Amino acid sequence: MCYNAVAVSEKLDLTNVRPSPIAGTWYPGDPGRLAESVDRYLENAGGHTPVEGEIIGLIVPHAGHRYSGQVAAYAFALVRRLPIDRVAILSPLHALARGEVLTSGHSAYATPLGTVPIDRELQKKFSACLLQQEQLEVQYVTRDQEHALEIELPFLQRALPGDFQLLPIMLRDQSKRVTRAVGQALAAVLKGEKCLIVASSDLSHFYPQEIAQRLDREMLRRIESFQPETVLEAEAEGAGFACGRGAVAAVLWAARSLGADRVRLLDHATSGDVTGDMASVVGYGSAVIYRSRVPGDEPG
Repeated sequence: MCYNAVAVSEKLDLTNVRPSPIAGTWYPGDPGRLAESVDRYLENAGGHTPVEGEIIGLIVPHAGHRYSGQVAAYAFALVRRLPIDRVAILSPLHALARGEVLTSGHSAYATPLGTVPIDRELQKKFSACLLQQEQLEVQYVTRDQEHALEIELPFLQRALPGDFQLLPIMLRDQSKRVTRAVGQALAAVLKGEKCLIVASSDLSHFYPQEIAQRLDREMLRRIESFQPETVLEAEAEGAGFACGRGAVAAVLWAARSLGADRVRLLDHATSGDVTGDMASVVGYGSAVIYRSRVPGDEPG
């Protein structure tokens, strides 16, 4: 159990909205074009078999929408019309920064579709819980350039029926100690909330298509087995790769603590499937994490 008595260690300026550093490059910068493109991806993914149970989390890629948007849409299409109040997104951190676990020091994220407010109270509870249980201090950053977290926001803005608040978490340290602690703290502060947890990760990077397919299959197999430890071990074994393996593992640990018992793979592709260049590709996969319905459960 985590208590809320531990204060955030520094006074933060949380009044500014984080400007998007990737709108117009990683995805369309015009609101109309962005909404249209995201809606098209979601509609193309709309025929997927519904989940028989309660959705707890998603695993989605984070390349530019042109490359991985359709793969991500297979996951986000499953949460359309769900009454979700809070979304925690976990991503790797692709830049150098101080600290193992980071979050935003802004009050909201901006995209061309509007602003997504950060749940400051939830952010503080998560920080306090992580500090209490593992002596890990969450660092706050402003005007960061991290794309892996922001790239998912337009999908959530178009898929979810109402406004939601965000808990952004970026992992520089993807060790078992840190990611497991993050997952446990996340579950503790989200229990009882109408929430969704999202892991943002691409798969293998810059292998020929045939090798990438093999590496990605193994990583996706480990994800589907719902064993976060094996996800973390894959790279050291040379069996599979994911730049956000720590985010994936943390979300699997959190989802398990929140009652999830199944992972279902949804889609897989590579950049070569889009560009036609099979010599050096990046892999993308999506999955849904859920609590399966048992006899006697009633929908809703």
